[in-house]
Amino acid sequence: MNTPARLGAYAAGLGVIFLAALGTGAALGAGEPRRPQPQHAEPPHTESSHAESQPVHGHSEGSADHGGEASGTVPAGLQISQDGYTLVPLTTTLTPEKAAGFRFTVTGPDGAPVTGYQVKHEKKLHFIVVSRDLGGFWHLHPEEAGDGVWTVPLTLPAAGTYRAYADFAPEGGPDLTLGADLNVPGAFEPRPLPPAERTARVDGYTVTLAGDLVPGRVSKLDFTVSKDGRPVGDLEPYLGASGHLVAIRAGDLAYLHVHPEEDTAAAGVTFAASAPSGGDYRLFLDFKHEGTVRTAAFTVRAEAAGHSR
Repeated sequence: MNTPARLGAYAAGLGVIFLAALGTGAALGAGEPRRPQPQHAEPPHTESSHAESQPVHGHSEGSADHGGEASGTVPAGLQISQDGYTLVPLTTTLTPEKAAGFRFTVTGPDGAPVTGYQVKHEKKLHFIVVSRDLGGFWHLHPEEAGDGVWTVPLTLPAAGTYRAYADFAPEGGPDLTLGADLNVPGAFEPRPLPPAERTARVDGYTVTLAGDLVPGRVSKLDFTVSKDGRPVGDLEPYLGASGHLVAIRAGDLAYLHVHPEEDTAAAGVTFAASAPSGGDYRLFLDFKHEGTVRTAAFTVRAEAAGHSR
């Protein structure tokens, strides 16, 4: 046999052996499970992992207008700085029972003092001070001293920690409530929160509350004013309405935005309020009669619908 013939026969023999090996391997592995090959790939996509990694957007029952915290929105008054605006107290020393010309400014996103404000409830800026135990409340109206500086007379009655709020809307900017702590040196003992009641008495007036705060929902609160057992039918306008209401959450002093509505009774005023969570709140109602502004204070508890009291 010549050389080409011998090579062809050898190749044919190898082919027969290879085919036989394949057949034997298939027969032996027919009953074994197939093992996956190692891969370097991303983990499989699931709805839960996607939801956790993506920011939540949109308007929901827990948004700022309906309570805030369910969607992660920080309630008003807990931050000294928000959206580029910062509350900057310029007065650093306060003495119990001593009047002080408290000075502060608000800086904008550019770092400069804000000088342009929108008028809200007849004022460019509302300045609220409460004691940490919510036993004291002062609603003040500072005056502009120039160059973005505000000044207001402030007398705090005792040592302790107080919270100050600047409630305002800069020109072209959002409605904001910024908060800062004020410290008055000296020994003090916090008082417990007054118990929840539906009536408050101040200077011979009786103010009655109807309605409940419900977490995560806009609630209506109706206040009626009476004196000597008879409804007061001639409440005088104050800050553009028959009254002005401030609501503060006990514990962290979150500030609730409330809005006056059309009066439903000659001797009363109605507000729409949003509670960011359950818990105790302190309500401060300013009303004006016979030329004097008075404040009625209430403790209320926000609970789910059907459980409020």
